[in-house]
Amino acid sequence: MKILIGGIVALILGFIGLVAWWSEFFRILQGVIPIILVLGGALAVYLGIEDIKTTSASPPPEEKKG
Repeated sequence: MKILIGGIVALILGFIGLVAWWSEFFRILQGVIPIILVLGGALAVYLGIEDIKTTSASPPPEEKKG
């Protein structure tokens, strides 16, 4: 029950803070979103290169004959 009340209080305080400091919150989002996009893109490129390496390095599977 204490966790539920603490969560409700945190939710209310967070909502009040979001409304009170909307412009600052939006400014932080403007700075964070490009960083997230760059890091996510770099991760996707790295995983794509690793996928190409593993598919080209592995020999084709052999068929089992009955």
